Amino acid sequence: YELLSSGQTRHAVDLLKVNTILYPKSANVYDSYAEACMKNGDMQLAIINYKKSLTLNPANEGAKKMLEELQKKID
Repeated sequence: YELLSSGQTRHAVDLLKVNTILYPKSANVYDSYAEACMKNGDMQLAIINYKKSLTLNPANEGAKKMLEELQKKID
């Protein structure tokens, strides 16, 4: 998140992608990666990763909300 907030979005995306490899069962990792993808302009990859986060944690209300917002943007 420090990289995201300092404008180093591409580096944040890369680092968070590595996290998904290291921690494949963490819903939070996929949620964070999705947010970075979204901020990097890759809405499709953000959607994929928010869905993965929800698969791992169906109670993730933040991911549900972001998926709704992203669907509106791409429709």
